[in-house]
Amino acid sequence: MTPVKALPLDVLRERTSEKWREYPADVLPLFVAETDFALAPTISRALERAVRIGDTGYVASKTPLAEAYAGFAERRFGWNPDAARMRSTADVSMGIVEILRRVTTPGDRVIVTTPVYPPFFDLVEEAAAVVERVSLHDTGTGWELDLDGIRVALEAGARAVLLCNPHNPTGTVHSAASLQLLAELAAAHGAVVVSDEIHAPLAQPDAGFTPFLSVSDAARAVGYAVVSASKAFNLAGLKCALMVTASDDTTRVVRGMPVEVEWRTGQFGLLAAVAAFSSESDAWLNGLLATLDENRRLIADLLATHLPAAHYRIPDAGYLAWIDLTELGWGSNPSKRILREAKVALHYGPAFGAEGAGHVRLNFGTSPEIITEAVTRIAALSA
Repeated sequence: MTPVKALPLDVLRERTSEKWREYPADVLPLFVAETDFALAPTISRALERAVRIGDTGYVASKTPLAEAYAGFAERRFGWNPDAARMRSTADVSMGIVEILRRVTTPGDRVIVTTPVYPPFFDLVEEAAAVVERVSLHDTGTGWELDLDGIRVALEAGARAVLLCNPHNPTGTVHSAASLQLLAELAAAHGAVVVSDEIHAPLAQPDAGFTPFLSVSDAARAVGYAVVSASKAFNLAGLKCALMVTASDDTTRVVRGMPVEVEWRTGQFGLLAAVAAFSSESDAWLNGLLATLDENRRLIADLLATHLPAAHYRIPDAGYLAWIDLTELGWGSNPSKRILREAKVALHYGPAFGAEGAGHVRLNFGTSPEIITEAVTRIAALSA
C-alpha cells in the first residue's frame, strides 16, 4: 500500500476553492472539509477525457452511477444495496432537504445529535421543520447515540432523525447494535431516519462501517441514506450524491421527486463519482486511509507533547479532529484567538451546538508538515 501524499503548499495556494481563498496567505487553512491531495488517477483520467471530447452537457437519464456505488458498497462495506432504489442529486445536503420535505410536514420536529455538522440545523429549517437537539452520549472514551434521549423526543412527537454516520465532528462510527435500536425506535413511533453517510468511505479498517440500511428490516423500512464520493475523493465542487432506499415505501418517496432534483446532478460530478466508486480507485483510497491514520495519530502525539491541556480522541473515520481546549481558558470560541494570533484557521466549536463550547475542529487531510506547524503555532499561545 502506498500512502497518498499531500501536494506542496505552494501548489495548494494556486487553488481557488473556499479553503484557499477565504483567508490571507499567512494563514494555515484547516477549517473547511477539503483535502490537500491530488485527485485519484482514475478520476483525473475521467475528467480529462470529458474535457477533451467536450462531454459537458446535461446528465443523462440513464447512467452507471447507481451500479458503481452498489459495487463500491459491496467491496468496502459488505453491503448489497439495490441500484434500482437509488436516485442522484447535486449533493448530500440537497438530498437531505428533499427527503425531509416529503417525510415531514411544516413544524414537525427533526432530531439531530449534537455536536453535529452545522448545516444540519439549516437543512432542517429549509425543509420547514424544527430542530430537536439530542446530545451524543459521552462515554468517557468516545461518543455514542443517546438512545434514551432519542426515545423521549420521539415519544414527544418528533417525526424524524437526521443521523450523521460516521459522525461529524467526532469521527464516531456508530455501532450496528445502536443503529438497530435506533431503527426499532423510529419504527415504533412512526418516524423516519435520514442517514448522512458522506464520510463512510473514510472509516478506518479497524473501526469498520455499518450502513444504516444494512442493519435490519426495520432500518430498511424507516430509513433513507444519502451518500457521495465528495468527502473521500475531494469532489464537493463537482456536485453529485445519491439518495439510497431499501423498501417499496421509501423508494416511492424518492421516485416521486421531480425530475429536476435529479437533473441538478453535475455532469463532472457524476463522471468523477463513477470513477471514484470503481475498483480502479480502491488502491488510492486505501493509500489515503493509511495517510489519514498516520495523521490522526500524529495529532495525538503533537498535542500530548506541546499542548497537554487539550483533550482529543482519535477519530474512527474521516479527517476531522474534534479538540477540547476548554482547560486553556480561551473562551467558548477559541478559534477566534487561534486565527488572530496563531494564523491558523479552524472550524469553531460553538457552530456544532452548545456542546462545542471551548472546542475546535481541525482538518488533518493535509501533510504532516502543515499539521505540525499548525499545532506548534497554537501551542505557542499557551507558552
